[in-house]
Amino acid sequence: MSSQGSSEARHTARAGQMVKINSSEGGAFDCYLVASKSDEPVPAIVLASAVHGVDTDICALADEFGANGFIAAAPDLFWRSLPGPLSHDDNRAQQRSQPRLERIKTGERDMADTLVHLRKLPQFNGRAAVIGFCYGGPYAIIGPKRLGYAAGISCHGTQMLDYIHELDGVREPVCIIWGDRDSRAPAGVLDAYRPMPSRMSNVEVHIFPGVQHGYMMRAVPAAFDQATRDFSMTRAIAILNALRSARVPPTLRQAS
Repeated sequence: MSSQGSSEARHTARAGQMVKINSSEGGAFDCYLVASKSDEPVPAIVLASAVHGVDTDICALADEFGANGFIAAAPDLFWRSLPGPLSHDDNRAQQRSQPRLERIKTGERDMADTLVHLRKLPQFNGRAAVIGFCYGGPYAIIGPKRLGYAAGISCHGTQMLDYIHELDGVREPVCIIWGDRDSRAPAGVLDAYRPMPSRMSNVEVHIFPGVQHGYMMRAVPAAFDQATRDFSMTRAIAILNALRSARVPPTLRQAS
């Protein structure tokens, strides 16, 4: 983790710790891991971050999932270029995410390696969801499609039109959430996804009026929306609770 990340850790009490995960291509990368204290095996959730990396917001979300009884892991998807969290006014955050499709493809290995690491934990029940934010949004589809994840959630995901075709053949639950004022998901993207729940019973799409890009992140006060964040967490936790067994949670479609 970068020196900025170390400083963050010193100033914020966290439930988890930074661990090293071996990469299947060689080397190792940092991952913020919140372990479960449950006496029984539980599902896990892997957080695919925005371009800002595993920052205070991502760690807080991981802690929240941990407080609800799940294992949470947030890998550093940018360890090959510029590792660690970057502030929202640091232009290097956008630069390290380009070329976007190539970087997301490379990150598939990290998401798969994180799942391999989780399978070594005795408290893991073998079923994990991925939740992606902004840059990490496409992993909500890619994860169940071909990386071994049992469910996917996307919160204000970007580049999603490039991955809508990947939904074909996915049988696992996929939940996609945006605001209709999301600058990174224009009307054409929203219109492409709106019909998906009527075609695929495992897919739900929620589009909230007046909500902007980055609504999950307290570090973006102009966009942060508590009600939509609460809905997203409630939905993610419901999906995770279903992964405790074979039951699939009923979808919610009131936001369309």
